[in-house]
Amino acid sequence: MSLLPHDATFEELVQDCFTAFRGRGVMLSALDAELVHAWALQAVPYEVVARGIKKAAARLQYDARPDEGLRSLSACRRDVEQEIAKYLRTSIGQHQPAPAKPRATEPLEATRARKLKAVLLDLAAAHPRLTGLQAFVERLAPAPDLAAADRQEARAVAAVLRALPFAERFALLREASRLVQNAQPITAQARLDSLRFFRAWQLRRHLDVPSFW
Repeated sequence: MSLLPHDATFEELVQDCFTAFRGRGVMLSALDAELVHAWALQAVPYEVVARGIKKAAARLQYDARPDEGLRSLSACRRDVEQEIAKYLRTSIGQHQPAPAKPRATEPLEATRARKLKAVLLDLAAAHPRLTGLQAFVERLAPAPDLAAADRQEARAVAAVLRALPFAERFALLREASRLVQNAQPITAQARLDSLRFFRAWQLRRHLDVPSFW
């Protein structure tokens, strides 16, 4: 099992992402492949589509039985296209002359950092036993790009997990590992993404967090 090559195509990256979050299910269908191609034509960063898939998977996983979840990329279409629209709104005009009265638009990385910080502050207030979380929040700053924002959110989940008592943390991590096995991710990167996803999902249910994303 290895990471995807550095020159992996957009389609390969999206398929790898899908296998990370799908739960038990099938690989890409012909219809899914057409959908990925349509997203590729939008010329947005892979991280934008991956975030939409993750959000769809989190929503479906929350509503489903423990071993159910994402079954096809078609189920992610609404979430992915919302993320694409959001990205295009914040990036429009970056390579064009500025209008006479430019409209200030907050970069997505800054928006995500602000939302993450608010969620963590609410969590720290609701669960005083999560010692050390406040200090982590105080160090949060906007990430320089979308990939760094993903890593920042993963570190935030890890910080919350570390703040839990050992018995609670161990039970959550064991269940997350079981769900990763059910998801059957193909590459090492997909396994890492899957583990992070299911850890966050278990933590969200355990602490009744609306969303980390």
